[in-house]
Amino acid sequence: MPDFSHRDPLAPAFWDERFDRQFTPWDRGGAPAELRAFVAQSPQPLSVLVPGCGSAWELALMLEAGWDATAIDFSPAAVARAKTLAGQWAERIVQADFFDYTPPRPLDLVYEQAFLCALPRKRWPDVARRWEQLLLSGGLLAGYFFFDDAPKGPPFGITRERLDELLAPGFDCIVDEAVNDSIPVFAGRERWMVWRRK
Repeated sequence: MPDFSHRDPLAPAFWDERFDRQFTPWDRGGAPAELRAFVAQSPQPLSVLVPGCGSAWELALMLEAGWDATAIDFSPAAVARAKTLAGQWAERIVQADFFDYTPPRPLDLVYEQAFLCALPRKRWPDVARRWEQLLLSGGLLAGYFFFDDAPKGPPFGITRERLDELLAPGFDCIVDEAVNDSIPVFAGRERWMVWRRK
C-alpha cells in the first residue's frame, strides 16, 4: 500500500490523494450485476441520487435506461475522474457534500455503493438520517452493504444488527440477497439490499 499523508476519510483530501495516485481498490470498473438487473426490471424510470459516486460507473447505466440520475462526490479528484469517464453524461456529476446537497427534484431512489462503509462509524447515524430526509414514503434505498467487524477502515464494515438499528426506524428491508460478483476488497462480505422508506 502506498504511504499516504492524509488519514481522515471525512476530508476530501483523503480521497483526492487516493484518486490522484490511482489507489482505488474499491473501484469495480463497471456497473455490478445486481444493479444491472434492478435497472432492467424497474417498471418505470426512477429519479436517483448516487452519493459518494467515485468513478460513477453506474451513472451511464441509469441514464441510458431513461432514469433521472445525478452522481455526487465531495472529492474534486473523484469528480474529475468521473466526468472524464462519463463522456456525454459528465454534466450529471456534481461536486457536493452528501450532508448538504439538495436534489433539484424529489427522489425515488438513493443508490448505495461503498458510501456508508467509506465513512467512519461515528457518522453512520447522520447518513441514515439523511437517507430518510431525501426519500419520501415509498422511496427506495438500494445497493450494496458491507458486513465486517474489522476495527479499522475504510472500508468500515457493519453488522446486520447495527444496520437494522440504523435503518429500521425509517425503512423496511424488502430485498436481501447474496452477491456473487464482488471485487476482492468486498468478496464474501457484502449483500445486495433494498430498503423501502416507511
